[in-house]
Amino acid sequence: MDNRVFTDRKVLVTAGASGIGRAIALAFLDAGYRVHVCDLDAGALAELRRDAPDIMTAVTDVSDPEAVAELFRVVALAPGRFDVLVNNAGIAGPTAPVEEVETEAWRQTLAVNLDGAFYCARAASPLLKADGGSIINIASNAALFGFPNRLPYTVSKWGLIGFTKTLAMELGPEGIRVNALCPGSVSGPRIDGVIERDAGERGLTVEKVRQEYARQSSMRSFVSADDIAAMALFLASDAGAKISGQAIA
Repeated sequence: MDNRVFTDRKVLVTAGASGIGRAIALAFLDAGYRVHVCDLDAGALAELRRDAPDIMTAVTDVSDPEAVAELFRVVALAPGRFDVLVNNAGIAGPTAPVEEVETEAWRQTLAVNLDGAFYCARAASPLLKADGGSIINIASNAALFGFPNRLPYTVSKWGLIGFTKTLAMELGPEGIRVNALCPGSVSGPRIDGVIERDAGERGLTVEKVRQEYARQSSMRSFVSADDIAAMALFLASDAGAKISGQAIA
């Protein structure tokens, strides 16, 4: 039997039905938060509800400002005080040299990765100002250096760092801290797909490219979604109460 005791705090995790987002949502649930998850994948949301019936879910496209506004109307009315926004929604975008990047692919990548974070933070700020809280943006280590053939993705993640640092300064006087997590390669189907496309574009073996990605980390290894979830939970906790404006690799 589940004897979980909930606090009065609630968290919203965007794109939280699978991968990193799911790990973050479950970590906050285990910590007693009232967890809300939005995602575009209705099937993945249904699976999450089967595994964790206490999580509230909504099918939402974060690149649609009206959909985000409706999502936050629902979240605001739910029990508990809004304490944490995790801007996790993001897409990989195309793997191609700049002259082959199509306009629509460029716009879609920025619309999800950057516009979506803006729409959610804009809607979350009035709720967070009531009691303080935390915004955690999931960026990438691609936000810390160049990434050939991944221009839209890299630009969107660099944008998230400026977004994070500016919001931290703007919202800090209200008791709201804003940080970005910049994971390296995260084990799972998503990075497998990125590596396969990168290998195909460069004419290399998948294993060769995988080794290159691993070497981007000082520990020569990929991280897990649970590693990222643990750091997100720390930043949102009282232990992270004085950490803001940081891009943590």
